[in-house]
Amino acid sequence: MSVQERKERERAGRERLIVTTARELAEQQGWDAVTTRRLAERIEYSQPVLYSHFRGKREIIGAVALEGATEMAGALRAATSATATATDEPRARVVALARAYLDFAADNPAVYDAMFQLDGGLAFAEEDTPEPLKDAFAAFLETLGEVAGDGVHPALFTELFWACLHGLATLTRAGRLPPEDSERRVELLVDRLAVV
Repeated sequence: MSVQERKERERAGRERLIVTTARELAEQQGWDAVTTRRLAERIEYSQPVLYSHFRGKREIIGAVALEGATEMAGALRAATSATATATDEPRARVVALARAYLDFAADNPAVYDAMFQLDGGLAFAEEDTPEPLKDAFAAFLETLGEVAGDGVHPALFTELFWACLHGLATLTRAGRLPPEDSERRVELLVDRLAVV
């Protein structure tokens, strides 16, 4: 391995450590607790080293959001794939997708916030949208496109369905919706919106 390759690997390792530490701190104490000073202390590097990787908290949030989008896309595909193996019913795949999304949001609140609530400096639904965000949307579209209905643009239907799931995730987490009815909400959402 060349000196340059070693330096690049070390740099990538430091960057990975910063993102992982920021994510852990945010999950434990919330995003307000994530400061460059605290991160530098936790990873045992100076703040200038941290700034050599990220210009500030906004870029760190963006990195966590991209990582989260990749994980969410994987979770959605795994859920719909497992269901497709068990049954060929589109409704079952849509229900599995909805459950996987809501589970991801509940299990990863700080990551979810980085993805959808906080400013990570990322472009959504534009030409320069980062690939992990496009892929997360594609993971939705792969399942929802087939149940949009005649004459309904699949991407538009996917946006609407996703918005409903985001609302459910956000309101449930905020204690605005009783958690015991979450399964009934998913069933109603699928039955009323999806053409299955």
